[in-house]
Amino acid sequence: MRDAVVVEAVRTPVGKGKPGGSLSGVHPVDLLAATLEALVERAGIDPALVDDVVAGCVSQSSEQAANVARTAALAAGFPESVPGTTVDRQCGSSQQALSFAAQAVVSGAQDLVVAAGVESMSRVPMGSSVRGADPGGERFAARYPDGMVGQGVSAELIAARWDLSRVRLDEYAALSHQRAASAWADGRFDRQVVPVKARQADGSVALVTTDESVRPGTDVDVLSRLRPAFADDAIATRFPEIDWRVTPGNSSPLNDGAAALLVTTSDKARELGLTPRARIHTTTVIGDDPLLKLTAVIPATARVLQRAGLTLDEVDLFEVNEAFASVVLAWQAETGVSTDRLNVHGGGISIGHPLGASGARIATTLVDAMHDRGARYALQTMCEAGGLANATVFERLD
Repeated sequence: MRDAVVVEAVRTPVGKGKPGGSLSGVHPVDLLAATLEALVERAGIDPALVDDVVAGCVSQSSEQAANVARTAALAAGFPESVPGTTVDRQCGSSQQALSFAAQAVVSGAQDLVVAAGVESMSRVPMGSSVRGADPGGERFAARYPDGMVGQGVSAELIAARWDLSRVRLDEYAALSHQRAASAWADGRFDRQVVPVKARQADGSVALVTTDESVRPGTDVDVLSRLRPAFADDAIATRFPEIDWRVTPGNSSPLNDGAAALLVTTSDKARELGLTPRARIHTTTVIGDDPLLKLTAVIPATARVLQRAGLTLDEVDLFEVNEAFASVVLAWQAETGVSTDRLNVHGGGISIGHPLGASGARIATTLVDAMHDRGARYALQTMCEAGGLANATVFERLD
């Protein structure tokens, strides 16, 4: 029976997604190409063997338009015979790319697939692909006559529903920064990160080697001084339960980054002399309330565990994307998973959340963490706009 295994995984450092950010001088095609090139070099394979490049990207406009996966593969020097396609599952785009890659090799349709993702929020701002347009239409509006809300308001609704205080949100955010800073200091990210040459604001070229959003000195006192980011009188009238606890400090920042994983079967890995690092054990995707938007991580976790035949206690490590601290804490409240198994090297609040790249970035970090900690099983899930969530179970292979 065919399986799907990860044989190599890399990511760029994550830069601040604004003009002047460490990676803002890098075209998103070049950012993704850097990971593709490094991926095949580290694996030691001929890129002509790659059957497909599947890459996630959320804002598929401007420099990220016209199938950025294919363009990046060509920019990376892959043969013109290697195809590429770009996926949009919102923030879960590259986690979905990984699921598609696994499905392709397990089915026998393909043998060697790159699952990747990229987002340059400094060059292609969030929302660029829908600016000035109505992405819903009349029938969607008829089903939801009261309308949707932005993700920040959804994060506030979650904080209110699960009674998550401002202090708890800030405590979690501070822990994320502390863990990411410790991971860098301990060399946990050295293996996975591909340094990127980036043009700086003064015209010089610098080698970017570390995540720019991690702030080692962040603590609850610092975070407590930040004002709520989404306060709005009209929203407060509609949802009186909200008391505005979500701030830039307990939310993920805007970021630039890319990541890529090489997926094949155990048999093909053996044939090519590659060493499988983790098996993609089980994948799923699910929908939930589109108003709350960010809660599908809870049913997605339950579904992927049921399909994997595992319990929460059998999973050693969990990654729940830190789009907002309230999302992670609500998930934790429902699952009861201890903090020492959750986002152990920090997450989107500290490392950053480059949208379409985050699923692949998290998977890359998680596979390394499994080997660092001797974990057998790990679970990754992330909330996505529209009330969606992907979930993936990995099994470590030695």
